[in-house]
Amino acid sequence: MRIREMEERDNKPMEQIIKRSLESVGLDIPGTAYFDPQLRNLAQFYKQQPYAKYWVAVNEQDEVVGGVGIAPFPEEKGVCELQKLYIAPAAQGMGLSKELMKTALDFARKYYTHCYLETMEILQAANSLYVQFGFQRLETALDGSTHHTMDTWFLKEL
Repeated sequence: MRIREMEERDNKPMEQIIKRSLESVGLDIPGTAYFDPQLRNLAQFYKQQPYAKYWVAVNEQDEVVGGVGIAPFPEEKGVCELQKLYIAPAAQGMGLSKELMKTALDFARKYYTHCYLETMEILQAANSLYVQFGFQRLETALDGSTHHTMDTWFLKEL
């Protein structure tokens, strides 16, 4: 497995991984990434933003098995958002989430002072990962949050 920057050819596989992951936990509902308008064109979306990037994890056949993004958080200067960290079921348990997190946070440190993320309480494995990486739980979402269904928020000083 290796991690590389997302290319346009990765859009469809990554969209499918995100949608299937959300469907598997009943989160294919409004207010989640499932309905993000940019979901079909993630590579282009991240390339259009300053200090933003999306990475994919690929297997030996260069097939996408997961990904993660960093983008500026619009309402807070110096704050980025960790976005769309998803791993296909067949590739889970191999440490890919940790490798993707390291890649994303290393990039974020170059441009931001803090990293924010939004998630759901029911995603216990993900929340445990965020705590391992030093994210602190917040009581409420930061102003400007667009995923109104989320019920858990974290912030990390970079």
